Amino acid sequence: MIAQEAQYRDWMLAALMGDAGAYRMLLAGLTRHLRSYYARRLDGGVAEDAVQETLIAIHTRRATYDPALPFTAWVYGIARYKLIDEYRRHKRRATVPLDEAAELFGHDDANDAIAKRDVTKLLDKLPPAKRQLVKDIKLDGVSVADAAARTGLSESAVKVTVHRAIKSLGEGLEERDADR
Repeated sequence: MIAQEAQYRDWMLAALMGDAGAYRMLLAGLTRHLRSYYARRLDGGVAEDAVQETLIAIHTRRATYDPALPFTAWVYGIARYKLIDEYRRHKRRATVPLDEAAELFGHDDANDAIAKRDVTKLLDKLPPAKRQLVKDIKLDGVSVADAAARTGLSESAVKVTVHRAIKSLGEGLEERDADR
């Protein structure tokens, strides 16, 4: 994880609350990382176009950011899909080694351990049934249909339960942050 992870996350959360200055700072910081990422993989003008496309995608999808997850992982996912789009658009069949994927944002095992501990503490606040559904669907990648079959609930009920559980966790975080 990059050193700026916390700063970027703070800027993103402030931007989601309407802080235009934080949003400008966030986009300026991301532009530097994205230019470096795309410059190693695409030609000059195409790389700059990819940076702009990625920034637009970040802007249009900003409401999908989950504050419980690392911000840079969310950005990397968008950047990776935009890179694939550029390869398709220019009919390239280039390969990007997996070890280069981490170059956009590095990885820090200590932060992973802390994040895992924090997620576990949060999930422990949920009732067991809700906790299991959130773990299955959001952490383990179990499909909604499979989770519904396991629990005997309808798919809609599973989706609503998971949504409400995550919303209640978010409200708990907001209350905790307000107390500080």
